[in-house]
Amino acid sequence: MKRLITSIFLLLVLASCGPTIYKAQDFDNRTANHKTVAILPAEVSIQLRPNEMKNTSAEQLKNMEKNTGETIQDKMYSWFLKRSDKYKYTVSFQDISKTNAMLLKEGITYEVLKSKTKDELARLLGFDAVISTKASMKKPMSDGAAVALGVLVGAWGSTNNVVTSISINESVKGDLVWKYDYTATGSVGSNTDNLVNTLMRNASRKFPYNAK
Repeated sequence: MKRLITSIFLLLVLASCGPTIYKAQDFDNRTANHKTVAILPAEVSIQLRPNEMKNTSAEQLKNMEKNTGETIQDKMYSWFLKRSDKYKYTVSFQDISKTNAMLLKEGITYEVLKSKTKDELARLLGFDAVISTKASMKKPMSDGAAVALGVLVGAWGSTNNVVTSISINESVKGDLVWKYDYTATGSVGSNTDNLVNTLMRNASRKFPYNAK
């Protein structure tokens, strides 16, 4: 019980932490001529509980990470499209099906993607900048502990701790010009819809390509 209370306290502390945002001082000058931006598949790492690892092969885990990364990419693209009228973005976002087709044509699979620099990818795809996302997912609590947490703070479901970041790298040198780090806790990371909606709802307020 003491361990459960400690876990709940740590989760509450994490949930109260605000995002960390980096924006290059000369961002406006460096991105003044940006027209089109590509959204890359998210780089995902999933850490399962020991009992889940026993029933999950390394290949299955890789597939889970790949599928989650591509789903996050798809949900982010949909988010931008649905809210383009509201935020009046100053750039357009490349259709992800075209982005992924171009990557595969160059022999860049999901597994190879992380070994490429952002300037390589931006030049390869022919875009002004690339948006990349990282998500590190953990399931540190049992289902019983998750239910107990739900009774206290309303976080029902399989409890996750998801550390995420969204980065924008421009294509000339591949330099990082904007980064948004966010930690989501509770059941928000139980599916990609909840995760992306929570992440983008917070990040959109500071997203640098917003005209509003």
